[in-house]
Amino acid sequence: MASLQQIKRRIGSVKSTRQITRAMQLVAASKLRRAQESVLGPREYSRVAREMLTQLRRLSRYETVSPLFAERPLKARLIIVVSSDRGLAGAYDSNVLRRLFQEMKNDKVAGVVTSVICIGRKASQAVTRIAGLNVVAAYQDFPDHPQAAQIRPILNTVFDEFTKEEVDAIDILYTHFNSTVSQNIILQRLLPAGFEEVEGAPELKFSEVEPSLKELVRSTVVRLLEVQIYQARLDAIASEYSMRMIAMKNATDNAGDLIDDLTLEYNNARQATITQELAEITGGAEAMNG
Repeated sequence: MASLQQIKRRIGSVKSTRQITRAMQLVAASKLRRAQESVLGPREYSRVAREMLTQLRRLSRYETVSPLFAERPLKARLIIVVSSDRGLAGAYDSNVLRRLFQEMKNDKVAGVVTSVICIGRKASQAVTRIAGLNVVAAYQDFPDHPQAAQIRPILNTVFDEFTKEEVDAIDILYTHFNSTVSQNIILQRLLPAGFEEVEGAPELKFSEVEPSLKELVRSTVVRLLEVQIYQARLDAIASEYSMRMIAMKNATDNAGDLIDDLTLEYNNARQATITQELAEITGGAEAMNG
């Protein structure tokens, strides 16, 4: 059995750890509230942009309007993976990386060459250990709310890779935020820019397009792709804070349980020590009287 001093030191150490995890829980909760407010607005904007693009696509043969619509046999694919820069967020990063590795495995079976763009230090560290994988770019300490100028380098790389036919498809892999207790991994197609038909979208069949359909489609596609990357980052950061808050809450609760167990062990050990000392005193007194 551990000595009283050892148990006391362990209790003090666990209490210090609990204070840290409690503080991290409160910080994550505060950031989560702001992230929740930010993640909802762009979703509606993205939906409306998809509706508009659906109608613009109906006005012409979209393959001839923009090279970003071109569909080719899938021989090479680029995946933009969004992870965190810091740990202590439960299974947040491991879930994303597990899905990435599964997609890479599927591509290998299908004879598709996979390359990646990493947003976040955890993804960068993981993919650099994979032999033969082409890492096109890596971004660390990416802002929670990136500006257009910060997203544009990613867009330029994406456009170059696709229009030069280095890759035939580009997907973005991130954690979609549903609620504080519910998130799921999403793999969303960015290019070729073809989206699902949206019911109830406004008809543009008899509309006049200025300055030209080609210019309008190109600017719309560029803006939509920018919004998708922005939205993916907002979803990812909200999911990260949510999972970090829950992980730190669980750690705080577990520390409390461990402190209770150690306190009980300390009291039992102390009681045993007192009982032993009393027995020794009693035995000594009887020996002196005898």
